[in-house]
Amino acid sequence: MNLKELSKNLGLSQTTVSRALNGYPEVSDATRRRVEAAAKAFNYSPSNRAKGLATGRALAIGHVIPISTRHEMVNPVFGDFIAGAGETYSREGYEMVLAVVADADEQKVYDNMWRRRAVDGVVLHAPRMNDVRIPYLQKIGMPFAVHGRASGCKTPYTWLDVNNRRAFERATDFLIDLGHRRIALVNGLEYMDFADRRRAGYASALMAKDIPVDPTLMASGEMTEVFGYESMRSMLGAADPPTAVLCSSLVSALGARRAIEERGLKMGRDVSVVTHDDVLSYLQNGGETPIFTATRSSVREAGRRLAQMLLGRIAAPEGPHQQELLEAELVVGDSTGPAPRKD
Repeated sequence: MNLKELSKNLGLSQTTVSRALNGYPEVSDATRRRVEAAAKAFNYSPSNRAKGLATGRALAIGHVIPISTRHEMVNPVFGDFIAGAGETYSREGYEMVLAVVADADEQKVYDNMWRRRAVDGVVLHAPRMNDVRIPYLQKIGMPFAVHGRASGCKTPYTWLDVNNRRAFERATDFLIDLGHRRIALVNGLEYMDFADRRRAGYASALMAKDIPVDPTLMASGEMTEVFGYESMRSMLGAADPPTAVLCSSLVSALGARRAIEERGLKMGRDVSVVTHDDVLSYLQNGGETPIFTATRSSVREAGRRLAQMLLGRIAAPEGPHQQELLEAELVVGDSTGPAPRKD
């Protein structure tokens, strides 16, 4: 039975029935009890659309993915984040709206979503440096929360991020303490805020120990297995190759390991590898003993928490913005060891 049929059986308007089921005070106790009894008798559960009639909300959250980053849809990091956020939405009675759009149309899609009240807010993914989407969403008044941060955006907004700079500074220090001096960085796209912060942490740790920052030991690109492989293969073929490497994702670290083994070298003995591990459901970093030494943070938990922060923003749009910086844990696995001695 749907809302229209239930309303007809009761001889009441759909709005009155919906408001009765959602506890609105203007509905009398007698009417509320009558509606609740009928809903129970007919095994009626209000849909989000019916609830929306009563609350004036869509009870939906938007996730907009530009075509240029459509790989996000199959990226295990994105999948785990969405799974975590979905748990929060489901518990709070919200649905999720996913849209893959042309880059040039992204702002138009946000505008249409908000104007049609198709969603109550959006999660902003993969923030860039000076991200223009943030001031645009503020301009149109749409509630939003950012997975990450955007350097250069001065106005306050709600965000949740990992302390990427500190994580890679700590990982670099760990390798330096093992005696490594030729330390490479296989990073993400450095117009992305997280990758810029990771490079800054890596460079800061090197400079603090008077180790030159060598551009030939730094690669930036989309974090695929092939990119990790090709970057590591190129660096290992140089006259003064690295003895250690930091990778910005577990996927690119797998490619780096392939390049190491292809040259007849052993990871952890000849070349040490540290990666960032998002604690993924379907791409796990070994069992009790991790395969890779890693800076670790749960992206699924980040999805849960950021979704809750956004729902809080929707409920209290004039309240203070929430901002949370998560610290990554450094876990030691089999992929790192002392720097090899030179003959």
